[in-house]
Amino acid sequence: MSTYVDDMSDTAQLASDAGSRDPAVGLRAVRALRLLVERLEALQVDNARTAGWSWQDIALLLGVSRQAVHKKYAGGRGLLRREK
Repeated sequence: MSTYVDDMSDTAQLASDAGSRDPAVGLRAVRALRLLVERLEALQVDNARTAGWSWQDIALLLGVSRQAVHKKYAGGRGLLRREK
């Protein structure tokens, strides 16, 4: 539980930092939040595909085309594939 709370605190701090008047702080926070969102999206796309969802169903909820989500994630299942 402590790790979860710590992670939530870190996320809340990033959200706060993203609004900083110091561009260095704000831009670092935006980058970290962007990476977090990418990982969360990959996790949920993987969950949806595992549950049998179509690319169209996923795309609809993400607000993108079926082709866009398929191109981004169809190359191989799993989160580690996208990690760089």
